[in-house]
Amino acid sequence: MKKIFLLLFTSFFAISTLMAQPKTGTVIPNFTLKNTNDKSVSLASFTGKVVLIDFWASWCGPCRASNKELKRLYAKFNQQGFEIFSISIDQSRTDWLEAIKEDNTKWTHVIDNGGLLANTWNVAYIPNTFLLNKERKLIAVNLSGKALENKIKSLL
Repeated sequence: MKKIFLLLFTSFFAISTLMAQPKTGTVIPNFTLKNTNDKSVSLASFTGKVVLIDFWASWCGPCRASNKELKRLYAKFNQQGFEIFSISIDQSRTDWLEAIKEDNTKWTHVIDNGGLLANTWNVAYIPNTFLLNKERKLIAVNLSGKALENKIKSLL
């Protein structure tokens, strides 16, 4: 009985650890998703840049509203080494592509078909953002407004 309990406890602990949001200070492991042209894009391709990972969806009003602020930050800091890596949890590729076009966002967009990455990271709501430094270390989660701008500036 002890062995069964230990096995169940160990399995639960391992699964819950995998299903947790990344913790501030940890290096984010590489992952690869498909972009708007159906080409693979990996997080590692942004190493050496400050990156904002942005989980969103075309049907999410707050996500679409936050794109206005993200556009301003992208325009201000992109030439200094800031990138936005938007990860859509949309089920409809057509809706996703239309939203990118409507919002006129010029940064890298990928789609998390089936939500595997969002589930692995335990993304419970959107928009949900993760700010990484140039070495892919997680610096902050869900910053917005002046706090996000100031943190980006300090990392560049």
